[in-house]
Amino acid sequence: MKRIIVSLLLLAVTSASFSQSKQNDLLEEAKKAIAASNAIYSDLALKNDGSILTRYAEDACILQPNGPVLCGKEGILKFFKEAPPVHGKFTTLHVYGDGKEFVTEEGLYEITDLNGNKLDDGKILVLWKKTKDGWKMYRDMFSSSHPAK
Repeated sequence: MKRIIVSLLLLAVTSASFSQSKQNDLLEEAKKAIAASNAIYSDLALKNDGSILTRYAEDACILQPNGPVLCGKEGILKFFKEAPPVHGKFTTLHVYGDGKEFVTEEGLYEITDLNGNKLDDGKILVLWKKTKDGWKMYRDMFSSSHPAK
């Protein structure tokens, strides 16, 4: 009887370790995809390139400060068309979640003009969604670290 109990305990521990390892692998995969996407995103934003939409899920929304929520392709394109060309630097601090369907990125941003003068810096929270085309931004929310003008 003791052997059966010990065997069951070992099986439970092994199963839990495997499950945790798989979740860690999925989260690491998401983190790598987010880092790669953020590098591409900055370049596309600077060029005011419409293909920036490839970084967003089809049903994505930008939750901008002091403005309306902008959803879908039209809303997101509107946001970028109205923005001046800038350099953006994004620093991911944490990625939370299990890596299965959604993860949340917490980070910082810094925006400079084309001459390198700082325009703004602040915080970001991005909810990422795993789609058939990989990890895409689903909800993109940011806020300045400075008082509204």
